[in-house]
Amino acid sequence: MGRGKIAIERIDNTTNRQVTFSKRRGGLMKKARELAILCDADLALIVFSSTGRLYDFASSSGMEAILERYQEAKEEHCGVLNPTSEAKLWQREVTTLRQQVQNLHYNNRQLLGEELSGTSVRDLQFLVNQVEMSLHSIRKRKEQVMAAEIHELNQKVHYIFFMFLLLLLLVLK
Repeated sequence: MGRGKIAIERIDNTTNRQVTFSKRRGGLMKKARELAILCDADLALIVFSSTGRLYDFASSSGMEAILERYQEAKEEHCGVLNPTSEAKLWQREVTTLRQQVQNLHYNNRQLLGEELSGTSVRDLQFLVNQVEMSLHSIRKRKEQVMAAEIHELNQKVHYIFFMFLLLLLLVLK
């Protein structure tokens, strides 16, 4: 049995309004989190309560990065790109790319076993899992290469044996 529909209008009772706000805000935050995870979407959600309290959610790239992207997209859409804002756009792009390079270097050092101090047990377990998956992939590739080399060597052995038999026949004639 489904729930009855409620009218979407302002709730007059302050207590009921706050309770409804709190519950629906929680649901909205949960849906935002799910959307960001399921769809790998950059998502920012900003909510101010009627009392002026701020609630926000940002996906993994962070609130500032998402708001900057929003501002850039808004400027591009409106065609308001002047030389100053274009320079700022490129500066932000350079900053973002530098941050990505730093993150990749850090992740690489962690995978090499460096810079592990201060790493939580959960993060260490994640690294162990990544290394094990990498080792599995490397071993699988090694087996493929070795199988190909063995096949090639077997072909060479058959060829040499065939040539040996031909030479033997020529010598015996």
